[in-house]
Amino acid sequence: MAEAEPARFPAIPVTKKSGLEVFRVDGRPLPENLLSFWQWSSSDLVGNALRGVLAEYIVATAVGCNRGLRTEWDAFDMVTPDGIKIEVKSAAYIQSWTQAKLSAIQFGIRPTQSLEAGTNQYSKKIERQSDVYVFCVLTQQDQDAIDPLNLDQWDFYVISTKKLDASVGSQKSIALARLKQLGPVVAAFSEIRAAISKVLSLSD
Repeated sequence: MAEAEPARFPAIPVTKKSGLEVFRVDGRPLPENLLSFWQWSSSDLVGNALRGVLAEYIVATAVGCNRGLRTEWDAFDMVTPDGIKIEVKSAAYIQSWTQAKLSAIQFGIRPTQSLEAGTNQYSKKIERQSDVYVFCVLTQQDQDAIDPLNLDQWDFYVISTKKLDASVGSQKSIALARLKQLGPVVAAFSEIRAAISKVLSLSD
């Protein structure tokens, strides 16, 4: 088997931004800064794309690993200070677009080939990459009251990847009703860390 070519363009280190970084043209700063871009691009917290990233941040905050930076395209969403690999999935009944009815709650759980962000190399084995899954449901069903920043509006369903594998095999998605049948630990925000420890101890 031929060896992989050395990377001509290694991963670019990411530094945490303040939001005060300015746009420039011809060497001159413009009135717009990075915060104005974030406000323009990232204010829809109810939309399903950004809500998923928000759910990751909420879980990262709960387990104490939100001080670093989110890694795009890594094999799993985060690693706790104790080395636990976590995959986060989110869903909501209310979306930011026009709806005829509330959305059904369903999560993607497809096994994957891991892509190591640092090397851009895929593994050969197809599997679920994390130690545990945290399924985040934004439970509010009133458009006027929905607030993804209100953590009391979220439920968190925690299950070990080992139990998920044993129960559903290579299934690509799972509905909330089926997930509940598997006996996940249901947690509030303040209980997520303890729930992760509990499901991992039960899976040993």
